[in-house]
Amino acid sequence: MSRFLLNIFFAFVWALASGELSLPNLILGFALSYFVLWLTQSIMPPTRYFGRLSSAIRFVGYFLWQLVLSNLRVAYDVVTPHLYMRPGIVTIPLDAKTDEEITLLANFITLTPGTLSLDVSEDKRYLYVHAMFVDDVDEFRDSIKNGFERRLLELMR
Repeated sequence: MSRFLLNIFFAFVWALASGELSLPNLILGFALSYFVLWLTQSIMPPTRYFGRLSSAIRFVGYFLWQLVLSNLRVAYDVVTPHLYMRPGIVTIPLDAKTDEEITLLANFITLTPGTLSLDVSEDKRYLYVHAMFVDDVDEFRDSIKNGFERRLLELMR
């Protein structure tokens, strides 16, 4: 059984044993069982689970930060009389190889206000993204490559 499934199982056991099956209690059970599994990792077969969870937390934090920043930028452009947007379509070369990696990257880009994933090239080497604010194409491309894609691949691989 994978450590993640074991972690979820122990979280449910905790919630049922405490008598309250609620989200805060499940989160507490997940955190406690994660700690216990982390303590017992020396007697269990090696796994990358503990490194991936910290990568997942960093990725979620980065995504939420980008979500806030892009919401503020779009809102500012909407409420001011002068339009600051410079829309454009940018080709992003992909390091992501599998369909899952490409799909997740495209979806996280689309979930961020002001950007929309349009298409993937036939050979799956390029992602086409429409953005409201493309002041510098290379800077925008670099923000996707070293932001979303790097963190997502760190989590997925």
